[in-house]
Amino acid sequence: MDLKPDYLKAIMRRAQAWEKLDKLEEALGGKLKDLGNSVLGHFGMSIDNFKAVKDPNTGSYSISYQS
Repeated sequence: MDLKPDYLKAIMRRAQAWEKLDKLEEALGGKLKDLGNSVLGHFGMSIDNFKAVKDPNTGSYSISYQS
């Protein structure tokens, strides 16, 4: 089976799949933030009170609380 990189039908399917994935990630991200806020709300906090900073050397994140 030969692959044709200029095959328009496959390119369109791939683009549609990426769009659906992006929409799903946005929806899940919003729901996850809502869940976090509902749990933290009992303690008078919010997701917005936290800041994550990525260390460029290690790729790990440092999370700090800002009141």
